Amino acid sequence: MEISVDDSSPVPPFEQVRAQVEYLVTNGALRAGARLPTVRQLASDLALAPNTVARAYRALEEAGLVVTNGRRGTVVADVALPRRARRRAIEEAASRYRDEVIRLGGTFDDALRALASVGEVKVHGFDG
Repeated sequence: MEISVDDSSPVPPFEQVRAQVEYLVTNGALRAGARLPTVRQLASDLALAPNTVARAYRALEEAGLVVTNGRRGTVVADVALPRRARRRAIEEAASRYRDEVIRLGGTFDDALRALASVGEVKVHGFDG
């Protein structure tokens, strides 16, 4: 599981971890039953306080994306992401992206062009 934290980002570290794990789960890179690193291990790997990683894991559990089984660890939930939760996750990701584009001085067209250039996403009504 590849996760990184950007110390220069205005996004808090726990939110960076939460968002990256959410992305891996919702895009199928982490499948149901996949074990996440322990809180201590991931905190050590990322040079974060364990409470920071624990906060991210709690948020993921509250969203129904992971399940914590005490000593057996935290695993990706065996539940398909409901349509409403998927839409909310996409909207939250879009909001974070918008904020970053604004921080960088980009325009809406810059954001659409960049989004369209990175992969399979089709942007309707945009000929980038």
